[in-house]
Formats: sequence, C-alpha cells, structure tokens
Amino acid sequence: MIVTEEKKKVVALLSGGLDSQLAVRMMQEQGFEVSAVAIKTPFCDFDCGRGCGFEIREKADDLNVNLKTVYLGDEYIEMLKHPKHGIGAGFNPCVDCRTMMFNAAKKHMEEIGAEFIISGEVLGQRPMSQHAPSLRTIEKDSGLVGKIVRPLSAALLPETDPEKNGLIKRENLGMIRGRTRRAQLEMAKKYGIENPPNAGGGCLLTDPTFGLRAKDLFSHTETPTINDIDLLKIGRHFRLDEQTKFVVGRNKDENEMIKAIALPGDVLFQARDHMGPVSILRGKDTEEYEKLVSAVTLRYSDAPKGEQASVIINKNNVKEEIITQSVEEESYIKFRI
Repeated sequence: MIVTEEKKKVVALLSGGLDSQLAVRMMQEQGFEVSAVAIKTPFCDFDCGRGCGFEIREKADDLNVNLKTVYLGDEYIEMLKHPKHGIGAGFNPCVDCRTMMFNAAKKHMEEIGAEFIISGEVLGQRPMSQHAPSLRTIEKDSGLVGKIVRPLSAALLPETDPEKNGLIKRENLGMIRGRTRRAQLEMAKKYGIENPPNAGGGCLLTDPTFGLRAKDLFSHTETPTINDIDLLKIGRHFRLDEQTKFVVGRNKDENEMIKAIALPGDVLFQARDHMGPVSILRGKDTEEYEKLVSAVTLRYSDAPKGEQASVIINKNNVKEEIITQSVEEESYIKFRI
C-alpha cells in the first residue's frame, strides 16, 4: 500500500490583484495546499483590490484554491471611529484594517489546521501599512508574530516560524521592494497569469475626496450605518449643519441609487419638467432647507437659468410641488464637502 504524504496547508489573503496571486503560486510551487480568504469591507472589495471584487471567485478557480469570503461590516465601522494606529492621508486606517484582515485569516487558519498565513504584501509598496515597522505592528496586534509569510519580499524580512521549522527556505522567497511592478510582471509570465490586473490604488478611504466625505460623516454621526456609507459613494455632498446634509445625483445611475438608499425621514427632490438630478436631504429638522435644496437641484438640471420651474418634493411618498428658480453657485458652494 502506497501512503501519500498529505500536503501542508497555508491560508492566503487573496485580493484578486497580481501580488496576492503570485504569493499563492509561489507557495503552490513549494508543495503547499493553499486555501484563500477574501475580505470585503463597506469601503473596498476584497482586501483593497480595487475593481477586482466581482471576479474574486474566478481568480480563486484559476489558482485552484478553496475560497472563503469574509465581510467586515459593523465591526469595521466601529474600528474607524477610533483607529488605534491612526489614519493616512485620506481616511484610511491601513494598519488597523490589515490587522482585522489577518485576524479573519487567523481564524480560518485555526479552523483548517494550516501552518501559516501568506499575503501579497511588498515591502515599501504602500506608505502606511507596508514598511517594516508597520508589518511588525500588524503581526503583533493580530497575534501572528512569526506566522505571516510575505513571499514576494520575505527574503528581505526577518525569519519567520516556517523558515525556522524548515517548512520553507529563504532561497525560494522573493526580494521585491518598493512600488515598481517589473519583477511581478516577469513572474506573471512565468506562472502563466494572463492579463495581469493593474496595480490597485487601495480602497475608497485612500481617495482624498472620499476621505473628506468620510471624515465629515464620522465627525457628525456617532455611529454611521452601512446606508450612510453607501450614500457617501455617490453624488455631490453638502453639509448644511451639524445634523443635516444633502446629496445631489450626478447621473441617471446615481439618481436611481439615491432613490433606493432613501430612508423614512429623508426628503427627495427632482425637477418636474426638466432632465436633472435627484437630490436627497437627510437630517432632523430639514424643512428650513427645502427651498435651498430645491433651488440647487434645479441649478444642476436642464432648466433655463433664471427662470422659474417646478420641483417635486417627496416626503415618505407624499409629494408636494414648489415653484423656484436655480441659484448661483456662490450661494451654496460654501456647503460643499
């Protein structure tokens, strides 16, 4: 009877981006069975791989790995209220975010009896979370000191437990550093990864404009909801007072999303006779702002400037009509977030 030695298992944080795919291929080449975990948050799809969330299962199939998806929702919002290690240039709590992701991977590692965790992180690639001190902080805070292998840069990093135990050898690990992708593109050819994805810019929280909106929301709302977060992703945003804001749709798709997102108590605005946006007014005492929001809604519509027109105001599916005219940008731009 021939006894086949069972492959050692590892868990990969899989974003769908090129670096995480290469990390998986490197471990498979060294004889490991790889199981993947993909992370989704309210602000980015699957480990900050911009634009790749929708195809993460296809990537897992291409790599021949089992895939577990984990959604970090309310707990992620709670973390954002007071990130232990602060935020970056936008509203991005990258160190705390990565710690949460590795905690999810750690749980899966323990469930399946894997030896360690791998990720596609590259030393020096991202300014906040991928320099050596931050990598050590993430390992410590997640309780994974010595248990995280970053194959693309591991030969430049301290020895991990798998190296000490002889499971992997340093000569089989990469020495990639910084933001260049030349080495990764060469590796993609080697492993037969066709049409490698472009480098992701990170999650929405790293975007300066979105970061301003997020800061505004968290500074005016004790505990934002997923609905609040979804509204952040669309439209032009205006802060009227501590409790009140409005958002103006920029196209047909955003108009439909605003109508879908609207909650009881929200007020919707739309020009009756002209093509234009749907606006949403959200707050406690909104009535005093209805005239202004109606005029701004008309301003962004096709209504002739300076002429009066009708705007439909929808409160909890009860509609009323107001006659107004568009206003000059100077009268409302001060409220723009």
